Parts: sequence; C-alpha cells; structure tokens
Amino acid sequence: MRLGDVFPDFHLKTNEGNIPSFHAWMGDSWAILFSHPADFTPICTTELSEIAFRAEEFLKRGLKMIALSCEGPDSHNKWIEDLRAYGNLPPGKPFPYPIICDENRDIAVRLGMLDPVAKSSRDAIALPCRAVFVIGPDKTLKLSILYPASTGRNINEILRVVDSLQLTVTHKVGTPVNWQPGDKCIVLPSVAAKDVSKLFPNGIQTTPLPSGKEYLRWTEYPGDKERSRRSTARIAHKSKVRISRPPSEQVARLSSG
Repeated sequence: MRLGDVFPDFHLKTNEGNIPSFHAWMGDSWAILFSHPADFTPICTTELSEIAFRAEEFLKRGLKMIALSCEGPDSHNKWIEDLRAYGNLPPGKPFPYPIICDENRDIAVRLGMLDPVAKSSRDAIALPCRAVFVIGPDKTLKLSILYPASTGRNINEILRVVDSLQLTVTHKVGTPVNWQPGDKCIVLPSVAAKDVSKLFPNGIQTTPLPSGKEYLRWTEYPGDKERSRRSTARIAHKSKVRISRPPSEQVARLSSG
C-alpha cells in the first residue's frame, strides 16, 4: 500500500470475535495496526506488552489499537497471559486491544508485510514483519513502517509520529528533524508569502541560507502547548521506568552460564 491509499475494509477474525468491517470498527477515529511475527516469541512479547501498558497514551490521541499475527484465537488468548505478566498489567482488567487471527496470511499478503527472511519454525512459511500502519478518520493510510523481525519497535517514536500527523493535518506546518511536541515547526513550502500573516498571526522566522532562498521558515508550535508538555513528560517518564531487560537474577544466571 502507498500513503494516501484507502485502507482495505477487511472482515477480521480476532481473539475477541469477528469484526465484520474494519472501517465500521474504526468509526470516525484514527486507528493503528501493529503486526508481529508470531505469538510466544521474545521480541514480540516485549513490544505488545509495552503497547498494552501504554494504551492510555494511544487512546488519548484518539487511536483505536489492533494487532495481528498468523495464529488463531486460542494461541492469542494464551499468549496474552504472558503479555500481562511481562507488562505488569492490572489483573482482571480487559486487555486493551484485540489481536487479528490472520491464519491464512491473507491480510499479511495483501498489505505486503511478509518478511522473506523470517520463517515459521513449524512449516518454513514467511512470517509477518513488524509493521505499523496508522489510518486516518478518512480511512486512508497516513503512516507505514516495516521493521525486520530482529528489530523491536520504538513506541516513543511511533507516538511522536502520530503527534506530528495529527498536528499537520490541521495546520499548514511540517515537523523538522528530532521534533518533539511543543517544539517549533516548519512553515510548509506551499504557504505563499501573502498568506503568512493570516495563517501565522504571531509571525514567522526565516533562516538565512547561502542560496539566498527564503524557504526555511519557522513558526511557534501551533497546537495545545499544555497538552504537548504533558504528553512529552509522560513519554519521558514511561521511557525511564519501562526498560526491556531480563530480571537481575536471570542476568546473573546468564553471566555465570
């Protein structure tokens, strides 16, 4: 799929039951789909438990979450107990997102997310890569990231990109390198000089460059600064307290083994 394409309106089988229409399930919300190679695998366990632990951060951004792998509902539901344990999720609380059962790999094939390197140990069939798809309320694809099976996703970066997507869909700005919510933004090249004062009443700053072209134009963050401050603080706190590493006794055992 290419950015801007309408995301397919799949009929989905999940561990929580059937979803007759992906579009109807989304409603008017944003949605994010995470695929993973297989249940009961180590990197996937660290990722999906982290996503579950930080579900509130996705929900506050208006994102509906859903995951996918090629196992059935029984496997997913048993694996969720491992995700709960590793992620220190509150007992008795519903797991925050369903997991699609793409047992025939139909969805993985259609979305082009099979990893030719990662093979199933049981039947040597290609497994899904670690894909991330963000779909907008208009049902079009806004973001697509494919990670190899050997590389776990960075949840902070995914949240940062979502913040950028949601900001730039309503303001004539882009976000520069290493941008964080609350930072200055770039005025889009499509904004004509005659429209600047109307769109940016607080003014803009232009960086002088050797070419003499005045294309690098900056503006203050146009979103909710208090919300962005809280969002950045939450991400920093979660990053500090959620570090994927084995328990200390396992480290000692591995070192001595």
